[in-house]
Amino acid sequence: MKKIVIFSLACILVLSFLVSCRKKVEVPPPPPPPQVKEQPKVEEVKEAPPVKAPELTEEEIFAAKSLEEVNRETPLEIIHFDYDKFFIRDDAKPVLNANSGWLKKWGTVKILIEGHCDERGTEEYNMALGEKRAKSTLDYLVSLGISANRIKIVSYGKSQPLDTGQNEIAWQKNRRSQFLIIEK
Repeated sequence: MKKIVIFSLACILVLSFLVSCRKKVEVPPPPPPPQVKEQPKVEEVKEAPPVKAPELTEEEIFAAKSLEEVNRETPLEIIHFDYDKFFIRDDAKPVLNANSGWLKKWGTVKILIEGHCDERGTEEYNMALGEKRAKSTLDYLVSLGISANRIKIVSYGKSQPLDTGQNEIAWQKNRRSQFLIIEK
């Protein structure tokens, strides 16, 4: 038995020597993480400012409008007259001065002055009175420096009332000269 114990011890020793001398298998280290190439810094792309449409001049805006659009804006104000009169009233003079300024600014514009009356009186009488109202308006504008060849007149008498009422307020509205732009 002593031999067996010595023999077993000798085997264990030889085995442990062999195990300890055995070549160790090296586990390769994990590959390094892939290197990220540093991208050159790209400056933040700023949005280009929006391209503004070229601003149009007042003349270009005016030229682009149709006659209907200009007349809808009513740049020339109506003036009113007293009953059975065709003389320019004092309250109408500032209005005509402003209208004259606008006509001077737009020197190529041609206008039509319409003379109107209220419903009282005969058709013939009101046609003649409407013409006198349009003519006195034309004369006043000419006295302010507006060329007469830019102005035409017409009388509508009582045929185109602004207010169809039959009272002094309605009649006052209807006794007028009003302006229509006929050429730019």
